[in-house]
Amino acid sequence: MLTVVIALLTFNAAAAEPLHESELIFPVDPKHNHGSSIVETSQGDLLACWFHGSGERSSDDVLIQGARKRKGASTWSEPYLMADSQDLPDCNPVLFIDPRGTLWLFWIAVQNNQWGGSLLKFRTAAEYTKDGPPKWDWQDVIHCRPKNLEPKFLDVVAKAETLFAAMLAGNENMKKEVESAKAAAKDKLSQRLGWMTRLHPIMIGENRMMLGLYSDVFNCGLAAFTSDWGKSWEFSEPILDVNVGNIQPSFVKKRDGTIVAMMRDNGMPKRIRIADSADSGMTWSAVRASDIPNPGSSLENIPLKNGNWVLVCNDLPQGRHVLTAYLSDDEGATWKWKRRLENFEKEKGSASYPSVIQAADGTIHCTYSYTTQDVKGSSIKHARFNEEWIRAGDQ
Repeated sequence: MLTVVIALLTFNAAAAEPLHESELIFPVDPKHNHGSSIVETSQGDLLACWFHGSGERSSDDVLIQGARKRKGASTWSEPYLMADSQDLPDCNPVLFIDPRGTLWLFWIAVQNNQWGGSLLKFRTAAEYTKDGPPKWDWQDVIHCRPKNLEPKFLDVVAKAETLFAAMLAGNENMKKEVESAKAAAKDKLSQRLGWMTRLHPIMIGENRMMLGLYSDVFNCGLAAFTSDWGKSWEFSEPILDVNVGNIQPSFVKKRDGTIVAMMRDNGMPKRIRIADSADSGMTWSAVRASDIPNPGSSLENIPLKNGNWVLVCNDLPQGRHVLTAYLSDDEGATWKWKRRLENFEKEKGSASYPSVIQAADGTIHCTYSYTTQDVKGSSIKHARFNEEWIRAGDQ
């Protein structure tokens, strides 16, 4: 009995040791590689995807690539094709494995080389355990119809025009942008195109999926829902703020059922934005600014199995050269621990757009866009770490 106790204590002590390891998924490539997403399969393999091409929305050769890291392997497979809408830029892919074990790939095809012309697409696969790309067995378009977008958006714009009257008076370009956005809010096609993916969906019921969307036309977030595995979709009211620019929502469901959206700040005051929903994501509270800086860059917040939360973000008012992992033990009320995943000198490199999951063994996996001044080009980096590593802090 004493031997068993000692063995258990030894195991627990070993499990509590800080862990961090990382590698590039593929060597730095001269083309643009950005916007990754990662999942773990039931076999313990990792699947990642990202968009790859000469640029972003303006480059028609952009497509979605993917790679696999087998359980126990030290390297990733060669990249392979995941999706390509012919002669259109494909961007912002998101991977997700639902409770049935079905793999989803969400992404956008940019119809007119403008973000506002993005068409939201998805495909699914039941078979994705073999080498190479998944065997896709279904593909469709998600036709977006945001709830109450026009009145909600126009009300916020009217308030913003009053609040920022002095600023608008001296800026003709800004006034034109405001008028263009107001016109778009009254146009059905503009309301329904341009909704883009970025982060993992969450399950808020046994078969109800909640997918975060955002628009660069309306500079706000949104939630899309399906309760029949993608056969039909419904949409929330927009997550809006008078300061505009709260986009790319990352959703987490609290123990009391409240859903929290943490968002990129594309406007002011350059801090992570937060909103709450008490009705399963259909309507949203006023947007507030957190204490954590944000330079206009994507973030992801996830709950761990023990109830703690992990947030990965660029916690700077400007630049993407520092990427930090935060840990909260009170559902985001405070973030008591943090540690840098990357820490470049300004303009010497960048690390951004994290995609974060917790694996079956409890460790945390994060992929992110990676560039360094030392080598021309870009890659996607994968890091594996644990809570203890974050708690240990920067050395």
